[in-house]
Amino acid sequence: MAWFDLPLDQLRRYQPELSPPADLRAFWDDTLSDARSMAAPPVVTQVATPLRMIDTYDVSFTGFAGQEIKGWLNVPSGAAGPLPVVVEFIGYGGGRGRPLEWLLWASAGFAHLVMDTRGQGGSWRGGDTPDAGPDGSGPTTPGYLTRGVLDPAGYYYRRLITDAARAVEIAPELPGVDGSRLAVVGTSQGGGLALAAAALAGDRVGAVVSRVPFLCQIRRAVTITDADPYNELVRFCRIQPERAAAAFATVDYVDAAHLVPWASAPALFSAALMDQTCPPSTVFAAYHAYAGPKEIEVYEWDGHEGGRAHFDQLSIEFVRKQLG
Repeated sequence: MAWFDLPLDQLRRYQPELSPPADLRAFWDDTLSDARSMAAPPVVTQVATPLRMIDTYDVSFTGFAGQEIKGWLNVPSGAAGPLPVVVEFIGYGGGRGRPLEWLLWASAGFAHLVMDTRGQGGSWRGGDTPDAGPDGSGPTTPGYLTRGVLDPAGYYYRRLITDAARAVEIAPELPGVDGSRLAVVGTSQGGGLALAAAALAGDRVGAVVSRVPFLCQIRRAVTITDADPYNELVRFCRIQPERAAAAFATVDYVDAAHLVPWASAPALFSAALMDQTCPPSTVFAAYHAYAGPKEIEVYEWDGHEGGRAHFDQLSIEFVRKQLG
């Protein structure tokens, strides 16, 4: 796909006026308070794998409304002392899969918690966590972006973002983990969740890596790309134009560009100029709104891969520098 968004010089200056809901902070404070009131200690069980240099644990913890969320914890075998921990969130449609699919961060010397994605895991990597959403959530376009979209309280991404914030909160309780040195990372949907978790988890987070993040300046994204997942919202509004205003009012509560003014940890972003899935201007909107120290790596010739192994290496170096 050729370049289709703003030119790079304009992207570097792109700071749109954002209009978050007036009660955004109260909405998330109440949501997280409810989740914490139902929290139980994580359950951690070591599992056998063919891997010889990495120890793997099956992790269960309580996320939104005290519901069980699964994860994997990979830790380098024989590591001396607690290790800095990387909490990773997964791209759209994927779940936690198998432990041997997650070798990068543990191989680099970090403890690595991979959070399963509720209700997903049927598109390209398997998952194990159901989405115990509310009954009667209303009409929805196939996918997740419009699930419960007519009411912020019942919206799918309210539940998923809460899970992400809770993953950060429970990570210090896991074996082999130094919770004072914690990073959040992710690509696409995972990148958006990393930004949201950094905003909601406060000073628990010491570094953020957000590769081509989803859920950023959603109102613009749906007007400049025909690609899913954003096009799910377009199709929903096309079929039900009388409900469009309510749908957009809901997604405003989960837009990472609205949340990141609360984040303070050093952050590394990536944007790709040929990315139709998460257009670069929407990434730059979140980048410029981000309140903490930040860097952005721009890939002029990439699509949604957003830097591939080149960005992987930069990410490891960045997190190591921030966490020590």
